[in-house]
Amino acid sequence: MKKILVTGGCGYIGSHTIVDLVENGFDIISVDNNSRSSERLLEGIEKITGKKVKNYKVDLCDFNDTNAIFEENEDIAGIIHFAAYKAVGESVEKPLLYFENNLVSLINLLKCVEFFKIPYFVFSSSCTVYGNPDHIPVTETTPTKAAESPYGYTKQMGEQIIGEFSHVNDTACVLLRYFNPAGAHPSALIGELPIDKPQNLVPVITQSAIGKLPGITVFGNNYPTRDGSCVRDFIHVSDLAHAHTLALQYLIDKKNKSNPEIFNLGTGSGITVLETIQAFEKVTGIPLNYTIGANRPGDVVAIYANNDKARQQLGWQPEFNLEDILGTAWKWEQKLKEDEKLFTGKNIQLN
Repeated sequence: MKKILVTGGCGYIGSHTIVDLVENGFDIISVDNNSRSSERLLEGIEKITGKKVKNYKVDLCDFNDTNAIFEENEDIAGIIHFAAYKAVGESVEKPLLYFENNLVSLINLLKCVEFFKIPYFVFSSSCTVYGNPDHIPVTETTPTKAAESPYGYTKQMGEQIIGEFSHVNDTACVLLRYFNPAGAHPSALIGELPIDKPQNLVPVITQSAIGKLPGITVFGNNYPTRDGSCVRDFIHVSDLAHAHTLALQYLIDKKNKSNPEIFNLGTGSGITVLETIQAFEKVTGIPLNYTIGANRPGDVVAIYANNDKARQQLGWQPEFNLEDILGTAWKWEQKLKEDEKLFTGKNIQLN
């Protein structure tokens, strides 16, 4: 049983990936300072898997505290690195915050990888590295363009840093470029848990539907798309999580053809923001209150994936469709509402 360190393990994608890793026989430890996440999701992981996962409440921007984790766990075989700030709009407003947090933490982690000779490293990248592509769907060989946000730049820089690192170290690396993670674990025991106002479309939809938000703002309807709203590729978070397990095993089995190796993780089809809203209404029967707002700085107009490489080389096959994504997200939102009733009746933040 190989020990794997998951950074950002209390976060949305990190928690779902821990579940998948445990279910596939890996021993997991987590590091997450909970600045934008909740240890509540660790409780959900334990209920789903029967395993209690240890979390180190450490800021990866602190090298000494980060190094101490490796000194205590000398048998770490691999790392899956999620920990980063990820709100596009906030990154436009606070670029230095994003550059410092996302890049210093990565560099500190790679210093430890180098010193402790960790053999496998999987990086959480993003389709934002493609910028506004000239042609869609994008493949792994699609040229990257200027990022549309500082968040996107941190992913581009992160990939470059790992690329240079991998050329002079024996660590085998995979860069996973994912598109728009959404949905929740079918058990409704873990899901997306925004600490502040949600930035992603699906939790905005579910919080609006349940009454936590007054409505939905669609950022622009004048883009050159089917209905004028942005096009995205929504991938169920459990499908995304399983791809990380497959990527790790791919490295362990020494099947990688380059170092680092890149994979797109998306469904291969695009859906507009307005179509997503309409799909939620159809799945749940709940009408949504939405208005059209101004275009949002940092937003890419349209992007979706060609996922042939991940299918062929990783053996990855997305199992959930858009209706599953929206249905599980709504089930999770309802579960959060029920949990709130166990307290004082106030609409509290569960963090």
